[in-house]
Amino acid sequence: MSNFAKQVPKAVKEIRLHFCQTSGHSAGVRQFVQSSYPSIKSSNPDLKFLIREASEISPRAFVRFERGAESQTQLADLSESQVATELSRLVNSQTVGKPQ
Repeated sequence: MSNFAKQVPKAVKEIRLHFCQTSGHSAGVRQFVQSSYPSIKSSNPDLKFLIREASEISPRAFVRFERGAESQTQLADLSESQVATELSRLVNSQTVGKPQ
């Protein structure tokens, strides 16, 4: 997961994860946060990495770029490595200033 931490582009201003604290649909996201959050924050100290937990919600990731452009993706039933892959795809798919 440290590979993801080092590849976050400077155009990314915020990563926000929404997930449930107990549901099986969010298990991969919880594992990703536990294992990857420290390396993401140490490699990107100015990046806002927000974690939003709520009961019975579908796990999602939101990435905000320069100029307020934002993209999102579903993370339901994904493994920890699939969550990292989806986040990598999301942060690298955005053309700065042009919504997806």
